[in-house]
Amino acid sequence: MSKFTVEESNLMCIYNTGSRADLLLELTEMQSHLAADETELLALTKAVLEKLSAMSDEEFESLSGELVADFE
Repeated sequence: MSKFTVEESNLMCIYNTGSRADLLLELTEMQSHLAADETELLALTKAVLEKLSAMSDEEFESLSGELVADFE
C-alpha cells in the first residue's frame, strides 16, 4: 500500500466502514469535529481524503485486505 503512509493507513482503518464512499463520509464528518489546534490530524485527514477521492472504488477494494492497523 505504498500509496498511503502508515499513519494514513491507520486513520483509514479506524474509520473504514467497508466502502470508499462511506470512508470518505466518515472522514469528512470526523474532520468537522477537529479543534483548531489539531493541525497534524487535519493535514493527515485532508491527505487521505484527497487520495481516496482520486481513486476508484475498484482500487479501494483492492486495498481492503491491506487495511490493517500498524500501531507500532
